[in-house]
Amino acid sequence: MGAFMKKIIVFLYVFLLLTACSGQEKGELTRVDVKKVNTEGNYEDVVMITDNESIKLLKEAFEHIKWDDKVVNMARKADVKATLFYTFDENMPERLVDYEIWFNENASTATIVSNNENKSYGELDKDNSDTLKNILFK
Repeated sequence: MGAFMKKIIVFLYVFLLLTACSGQEKGELTRVDVKKVNTEGNYEDVVMITDNESIKLLKEAFEHIKWDDKVVNMARKADVKATLFYTFDENMPERLVDYEIWFNENASTATIVSNNENKSYGELDKDNSDTLKNILFK
């Protein structure tokens, strides 16, 4: 096999690898588990959100989060803890991403902290924050 052929094979291998990896961020959101904080400051039992319309609206809202790479310590417990379940391949287990969400009443925005290594701290604007709040607090 010539050197040119080896370069083509290496190029194709790298291209396929990069293509496969880039698709990993496009998993299908299939379920959201929500735990809300009650008036005593304790988290309530988990509520599952599985209806297609709510899932679609939640996915769209989460796509609008402005992520920043900083570490924060919040002064109070999160208003909501949400676990998003993503399916990438029907033959593989779902991938879970945990979020803690604080709703900022004064600014009508939301602050989000995630266990996702690439997206650990984020802010959500008023419209998307309202959508998130309306669905998570049904």
